[in-house]
Amino acid sequence: MRFEIKQISKPDLKRPVLIEGLPGIGNVGKIAADFIVDNLKAKKFLEIHSTTFPHSVFVNEKNLIDMPRIEMYYKKGKQDFIFLVGDVQPLNEEACYEFCNLILELFQKYHGKEIITLGGIGMSRVPKNPSVYCTANNQNIIKKYKTKALNSEIFGVVGPIIGVTGLLVGLSGKKNISAITLLAQTLGHPNYFGIKGAREILKILDAKLNLKLDLNRLDKEINNIEREMKEKLPKLPQPKVSIADVEKETTYIG
Repeated sequence: MRFEIKQISKPDLKRPVLIEGLPGIGNVGKIAADFIVDNLKAKKFLEIHSTTFPHSVFVNEKNLIDMPRIEMYYKKGKQDFIFLVGDVQPLNEEACYEFCNLILELFQKYHGKEIITLGGIGMSRVPKNPSVYCTANNQNIIKKYKTKALNSEIFGVVGPIIGVTGLLVGLSGKKNISAITLLAQTLGHPNYFGIKGAREILKILDAKLNLKLDLNRLDKEINNIEREMKEKLPKLPQPKVSIADVEKETTYIG
């Protein structure tokens, strides 16, 4: 078993937009996508399990075991949406290609309109006002989402965009599906949660897609995390990347 698909329902969707947010640097994409799913009360319609996911399990709120999975949710409206969320990514390159092609096949069955992936750019310190960068598989979708808050001058800012966040955009182009990735600056430390960067991405998506998100809910969490990080950061081990490299913003993973 490489991928096992559990179909919970078969929603009737009209040219949906897919938004992906899986774990990566600062979990920026995951935080943003999970927030949208929760805020819009999106409904789960599909689960994916795979032997290519990490060989670990999660303990849930009932103190029982959950297998790693990636889920798809939907929300109907003037614009229909599909959300790709989860706690894991495929473990290796071949699995990532297989997974992204699987998602694109599923998306094409719904005659999908376009894809937006979300992620983070690792920095050496917590950015006070995180910038958001974008790249895409064509210029038209960049023009569509371009705002003063979204910087498309990304060449030389990041290195390879690794994982589903990058590969899904690249493979979409081979299937003539427009796709863009939004990447927010965040602290490049495995124990840091980039809620501040996620908020900047959410502001852009909210304005462009008219999602009507309650972003005030994030503000309290941001303040709490910043207060905790001021106490914990001096005690945390430094990321295994040179500060010179990070300050140039040349790395991005997942």
